[in-house]
Amino acid sequence: MAHIAGIELPKDKRIIIGLTYIYGIGKNIASQILASAGVDENRKVKDLSLKEEKAIREIIQNDYMVEGELRTQKAMDIKRLMEIGCYRGVRHKRSMPVRGQRTHTNARTRRGRRRSVVGGKKK
Repeated sequence: MAHIAGIELPKDKRIIIGLTYIYGIGKNIASQILASAGVDENRKVKDLSLKEEKAIREIIQNDYMVEGELRTQKAMDIKRLMEIGCYRGVRHKRSMPVRGQRTHTNARTRRGRRRSVVGGKKK
């Protein structure tokens, strides 16, 4: 089983799909990595030689920001937006949609579950 960037890749999948299990690597980047390493995209993870595995690991380590480092960078970017008080930062603070989506209806993913109002109007 290949161990790349702290992630165990599933051995029965094709290598191009297996690389997408690493946070920060999608299909396009996986394809670029395999092309520069000279590995066929259709090979299974279990069929990789140690030399090919090492080449892939080095390319990812040197050229791409993945896993913990990428998560930390994204968190710091959001924190910076909140500190400078820009619109996007304010929306992050309030747990509201950031990219212009409507909030009158929908937006349940970002705002959380509906809370029922107990009591109602008094006459």
